[in-house]
Amino acid sequence: MGKNKRQQIVLDIISKTEVNTQEELLSILAEKGLAVTQATVSRDIKDLGLVKTTGLVKKYRYVLPDEARAGGKVAEQFRHAVKNVLKAMNMVVIKTITGNGNAVAALIDNMNIEWIVGTIAGDDTVFAVAKSEDDADKIIAELTALL
Repeated sequence: MGKNKRQQIVLDIISKTEVNTQEELLSILAEKGLAVTQATVSRDIKDLGLVKTTGLVKKYRYVLPDEARAGGKVAEQFRHAVKNVLKAMNMVVIKTITGNGNAVAALIDNMNIEWIVGTIAGDDTVFAVAKSEDDADKIIAELTALL
């Protein structure tokens, strides 16, 4: 497989999965049938300009530089607008400062959290619906990590 194709796969992986070490990326690539060395992964990270930023689930994750800046802004906006995050069966209830429900729902929607089926926003409350209670727990973990 060529370098460009491999690097495209790396970008696809980091866009869908929080990868916080080169070893973890190496393991995921191996699961996909790509036999590469740690040195190759290191060069790919450098060539692609990937940087580490605070993760939503893990402590750190690799992202493209623009995503690192945007992620910080999202976390800051989320922190300023959200009062608390609670679970109600397979729903996550996000209480916001009055007038911020729609903005927070838009932030959450743009995060593309895979366990969220959809969101509904009110003036000071957002409901995020999950397929299951376990998925709701995962959503809680991602959102509370931003607070």
